[in-house]
Formats: sequence, structure tokens, C-alpha cells
Amino acid sequence: MGIEIKINIPISTDQFIKLLNESALGERRPVEDRECMEGMTKNSNLMVTAWDGEKLVGIARSMTDFHYACYLSDLAVHKDYQQQGIGKNLLKTTQKQLGPRCKLILVAAPAAAKYYKHIGFANNPRCWVLDRHQSVRSKPAF
Repeated sequence: MGIEIKINIPISTDQFIKLLNESALGERRPVEDRECMEGMTKNSNLMVTAWDGEKLVGIARSMTDFHYACYLSDLAVHKDYQQQGIGKNLLKTTQKQLGPRCKLILVAAPAAAKYYKHIGFANNPRCWVLDRHQSVRSKPAF
């Protein structure tokens, strides 16, 4: 049996956490915060998953308007299934769900930067991040 790609099939929080822990992404996500992890899966509006039978082996989890921008929040492939083209297939399937002008945007882990460049992504140094514990600063009054 081969790997099957599915679009917007609900997955459990446990399946998601297990996959992240079995990929390199578990180190960079709050896998110990079950409420957060549940929210991440329930509130994504585009999830492309890879399955080996009943086993979740890959995910491309996104938020998108389907017309202009798609933010790819997570791309994870189980360590035993990496280097088989599953990640590329998840990305290609994600792209097929988007409108013709919709761009795919992601923030890569430092170790993954070469991978994304290799498959055709362009680096954009204009990304800005405001962590949850930080506040938007008010402009000083003059």
C-alpha cells in the first residue's frame, strides 16, 4: 500500500502531537500545551495530510484566504518517511487547493532553509514576528 494524500480530513490532537514529536518540528511547537495543539488543528482552514494506512505520516497545515495568501504554519513528515517526496507532495497538493494568484508563505526553521530554497521557494527577509508576550508599541507623542 502506498502513501495516501487527504485534504481537510479531521485529525485528533493526539495524532498531531505524535507526528510532530516523530518529526523535527516537535522541538519547535508547544506540544506540551494540549489546548494550543487542539486549537491549531481545529482552526486551520487547509490541512493536507499523508497517511500510510491508518498512520498519519505527514501534514501541511495552513491558514489561507485561497485568493492572495496562504500561510503554511506546519510542514512535518515522520522521520521514518522523510526523503521520499512526501513533503513535496504535501506542498504541491496544498498549492493545487489555492487560487491562481495565491502565494504560499512560510517561516522556515533554520535547519530547513536549504530545503525550501532547493524546491523553489524564494527567501524574503521582510518577515516580522510579534510574540504573544510582547505588545504593539504606541508611537511616541510629539
